[in-house]
Amino acid sequence: MNGTPWWRRLLSVFEPGEGRGGTSSRASSAGSPGKGARAARPAGAPRPGQPKGRPGRLASIDPALPVLGLAVTRSGWVGAVLDPSGHGTPHLVDGVTLEEVVAAAGTVTVVALDVPVGLPDEGRRAADVAARKELGGQASAVLTTPVREAVYAATFGEANAISREKVGSGLSQQAYGLRRRIMEVDAYVRQDLPFRLVEVVPELVYTDLSGTPLTSRRGSAEGSRQRREALATAGLYAPTQAPVGVATDSMLDACAAALTAHRVKNGQARSIPDEPETYSDGITAAIRV
Repeated sequence: MNGTPWWRRLLSVFEPGEGRGGTSSRASSAGSPGKGARAARPAGAPRPGQPKGRPGRLASIDPALPVLGLAVTRSGWVGAVLDPSGHGTPHLVDGVTLEEVVAAAGTVTVVALDVPVGLPDEGRRAADVAARKELGGQASAVLTTPVREAVYAATFGEANAISREKVGSGLSQQAYGLRRRIMEVDAYVRQDLPFRLVEVVPELVYTDLSGTPLTSRRGSAEGSRQRREALATAGLYAPTQAPVGVATDSMLDACAAALTAHRVKNGQARSIPDEPETYSDGITAAIRV
């Protein structure tokens, strides 16, 4: 068993349908449509809170600069700053918001994070399907990204109905409960960033380094040992201790993301799928390894 993927760990922070300043999916106002009902909305009109901007320009890459790997935590993000050589022990930073942790990292040329970048208009992302296939029995490490309209739905019932319409299957409460992090990234990419930003699935990094998916539980001592050893084969030595309040497996995932960011910088990373998908908002989706 693979243990607890990052996206399930966050459920202890954001309950389905709830979040900072949000409204529970279990509550409904008087006279509102029944569970799962969709209110009438002008065709093509954005949902409340949905960003309208197009993606920012693609930043150039400077091989002389360090890179940053990011992983979600219970309270925000943890980052691993890897020096330009791509070897050694990364410097750790953390923060509540994406902007905060990136600022703490200083100047970097590539940022790799373990949250979906690019939300599909309908159907499943080719990146998710291919990544799950590669991981086989450990496929649960890959979040099946909800369609854009479901991410911005006001309630779980509405999001589930949208998913059935646009994907052909319902939406898990886990995926809906993670929408706060997904929305944060979705808004963040709609600006001219001074670095290249890519998506990563840490378990794919460990698999690539080890030659086979790791079956040890992520949060266990054995799981941590195997993932540290996998990273060490590439010359990356994870810190012995994570920041206060950050789980060891999240810290290791940030290190794995940093390794992928370094590969992107050097033109050595592969793309899943080979040709990224581009959606109606102009944002492309591909997982880098």
